[in-house]
Amino acid sequence: MFLFQMALTDSWLQQQPSQKDAADQNFDYMFKLLIIGNSSVGKTSFLFRYADDSFTSAFVSTVGIDFKVKTVFRNDKRIKLQIWDTAGQERYRTITTAYYRGAMGFLLMYDITNQDSFTAVQDWATQIKTYSWDNAQVILVGNKCDLEDDRLVPTEDGQRLAEELGFQFFEASAKDNINVKQVFERLVDVICEKMNESMEGDMNLMTNHRNQGIKDSPSESQGGCAC
Repeated sequence: MFLFQMALTDSWLQQQPSQKDAADQNFDYMFKLLIIGNSSVGKTSFLFRYADDSFTSAFVSTVGIDFKVKTVFRNDKRIKLQIWDTAGQERYRTITTAYYRGAMGFLLMYDITNQDSFTAVQDWATQIKTYSWDNAQVILVGNKCDLEDDRLVPTEDGQRLAEELGFQFFEASAKDNINVKQVFERLVDVICEKMNESMEGDMNLMTNHRNQGIKDSPSESQGGCAC
């Protein structure tokens, strides 16, 4: 739980969103999420589809980093998502990796019609391991599944790589709005599950310490008795 709390704090220490929604403090949790992957795999389109339910093919490459804020309800909790859209070009890599710290979840994206973007997944996974918290959750997303006729990366290859990396896997399409909401919901749910596990672990640890203290107290009292 300690790492989750630190991640939560770090997300606030970074640049804050300026939208009106960001000023609303009425939420139970705030999760910082990053979308990463090669340039032109559809990261910005994916974010706009989820946050605004809009799509346009006229997007240009993201310069540096951008963000959206969206509030969702999961398991009776109001969760504010701070979603960062990162640039995929190598020249922005130093900028984007600075935002990995404090991120609680990643969407690692490739384009199913672009073999190079799939090959680069291993490098992106290494970036996550190097610069993020150990407990950050990752979902591998094969985007543009609407372009089936142009597919170069078989679904089975994506599934196999996700298993090797220990990530969950989805194929999706920002254009046709396939699995976009489901991907984000799953990532939020996994983060919540890990938080609950951490809290339960902390509670068990506290209980064990308390029980140990109770067990030790009589013997100390008995040892001090001279009657």
